[in-house]
Formats: sequence, C-alpha cells, structure tokens
Amino acid sequence: MKRRTIAIYAATILFIYFLWYVLSLLLGSNILPDPLKVFARGFEEIATGAFWIHVEASVLRLLAGLFFAFILAVPAGLILGSNEKLDRLFAPLIYLGYPIPKVVLMPVIFVLFGLGDTGKIVLLTMIIFFQLLITTRDSARKIEKEIVYSLTSLGGSKFDFFFHVVWPVSLPGIFTSLRIGVGTAVAVLFLVESIATSEGLGFYIIDSWGRAEYTTMFVGIISLSIIGIVMYEIFELLERKFCKWKSL
Repeated sequence: MKRRTIAIYAATILFIYFLWYVLSLLLGSNILPDPLKVFARGFEEIATGAFWIHVEASVLRLLAGLFFAFILAVPAGLILGSNEKLDRLFAPLIYLGYPIPKVVLMPVIFVLFGLGDTGKIVLLTMIIFFQLLITTRDSARKIEKEIVYSLTSLGGSKFDFFFHVVWPVSLPGIFTSLRIGVGTAVAVLFLVESIATSEGLGFYIIDSWGRAEYTTMFVGIISLSIIGIVMYEIFELLERKFCKWKSL
C-alpha cells in the first residue's frame, strides 16, 4: 500500500474517531460507547481464541461466496458478452433475475440447503453472482468488431480471442465488480450470520447486542468492517498488478 494511501486512511480514521467521540459525549455511553473503551475491549477480545473462531467463520464464508460467484459468473459473462446470439437469448433471464432482492429468497434457500454453512454460502454466491455477471458481460461487449476482424485475419483462434482480447478488456470491470461485491457480501454476511448459527461476527454482534454489551458489539462491527476493507484493498492491489496498462 502506498504511503499516500496509508496517510489518507490514517486521516480518515482520526476524523471518524473524533466524530465518534463527540457523538458519544452527546448521546451517552448507553447508546454509543466511548471509542477508547471499545478499542480497549477490542484488545482484550483479540487475545482470546473464541474471538478468532468468529473471525475465521466469517472470512471462510465470505471467501467461499466470492469464489463460487467468480467461477460461475465470470466465464458466463465473458461468453455472453462476446456472443450476440447467446446474449440476446439469456438477456431476459438476466434482466428479470437481477432486480429481485436475493435476500427475500433466504427462507427458500435455507429450506433447500439447510441452516448451516451451505445455505449461507449459496445466498452470498447468488447475490455476488449477478453483480459479477452483468459487469463482466458489459465489459466484454465493449470490444469493437474491428479488433475481432483484425485478430481473425491474422489467424487467431477462439482461444486467442478470449485470452488476448476478451479477458484483458474485461479484467478491470471484473475487479470493479469484485470490490463492489465485497461491500454487498459483508452486509449480507451479517444478516445470514444472525440466524441459526453460533459462529461468525454476525452472531457475535447480535449476541453482544442481546446482552447489552455495547462495547463488545462495536468490536464486532469494527472487525467486520476491517475484513471488508482488507478484501477491498486486496482486489485494488490485484487490479494494479494485472491491469498495468491502465496506468500507461
């Protein structure tokens, strides 16, 4: 991470801390605890093994959802975006499926796949899938026909077309949708982990809230936010590494 980025993060954290501290004085510690008490509680929690069990469960579910969404949506998006006939055939299905809020399907998914990790990962995958699919498809559709004709006239195969044209053109859009997907997935993760589970930061937050331990609850909120920020920065780093031509 560049020094400038670290400095911006540090300044933003200080601003949030100041705003949080002022609000805690105005609202009272019962509603918004003092940030110093939350940080002190956080250090106590990270020293326990039980806390890291929750972190591990949340990270694994999040990574599994991103992984399955990626391997399902990206190839489908690349194929649809580079094939007009298939795109026209599947467009109605995508346009009807994308606007439906997948969270409302949670009871159905839990009935079909159970209340364990499988059901939670399936829901995360479904939500990220459409974001990845549409962004990848739209990126692949931007390829001009002149480029296709040039490659064909030079004897390029379909593999060359996908590997040297479709994939690099679509890659920035794929990383953008992954970054957007992380934010959505973290929000949904909290929701699914608040139901029928005893592990995960979503459960950790709801359990602390139920016991009126607000400082512990904010530790969970901050931890979930940190996971989202770290994954966002990882995709940002990967994009800079694999899409170097963007900065030329």
